[in-house]
Amino acid sequence: MTTVDPLSKEAIEHGTIRGRPRRILRQPFLWLFFLLFRMRLKHVERVPKQGGVLVVANHIHNADPILLSAAYPRPIHFMAKKEVFEVPVVPFALRWVGAFPVDRGKSDRWAIKRALAALNSGIAVAMFPEGTRSRVFALQKAHPGAGLLALAADVLVQPVAITGTERLPFNGSKGKAKGELERDPGHSGAQILFGEPFRIPREIDGRRVTAEEATEILMLEIARMLPEDYRGVYAEPLERRPESAAIRGA
Repeated sequence: MTTVDPLSKEAIEHGTIRGRPRRILRQPFLWLFFLLFRMRLKHVERVPKQGGVLVVANHIHNADPILLSAAYPRPIHFMAKKEVFEVPVVPFALRWVGAFPVDRGKSDRWAIKRALAALNSGIAVAMFPEGTRSRVFALQKAHPGAGLLALAADVLVQPVAITGTERLPFNGSKGKAKGELERDPGHSGAQILFGEPFRIPREIDGRRVTAEEATEILMLEIARMLPEDYRGVYAEPLERRPESAAIRGA
């Protein structure tokens, strides 16, 4: 009996939706989200057509992973908190779209290995560096895991800015935003903006970049794409570093 490597591309993609079935199913979901949430996609053409890519985004609503999964033109695998895999029926649906569990309470080496294997197999992997939905709907301090993964995989990183979903219902204990946040003029619905892919530099000024510094770089790229009200703890660092650190160091 042949044993399949659990970190092989075959094992990672087993049971997930991809190819033509995904393209067919994706379209009605996009139409539904456009209708219900006035969801708008911007610069989808920036999505790399092939190869491993680490997709990083801000996180303000339970629906963000679903909306981002539909918005992304390629199959995309998600790190999802392990608690949601304990809900009946949900694990099947999550694994069908490529989600895999991560223990947010500790350094989950298996989740990192799983994500790294997927990236090395040419699969797009998405994660929310903040680790959980922002209670204030603006960026909060991110964990170093995203930077660690970007450095280890040495693949393109694509920043994504999500706005408008904070007004949607069913956001658990975080609830809906009570005030109006600044967003693009003329659009009050949800928006997903895809940024230019970039590669985290291994060194800056002759010194190796740490996981924390790599995470700071990618979070500043996300902040750069967001309206000021959404930038949170990265607003001040962004003012001090108005140039793109990622492009400068590439």
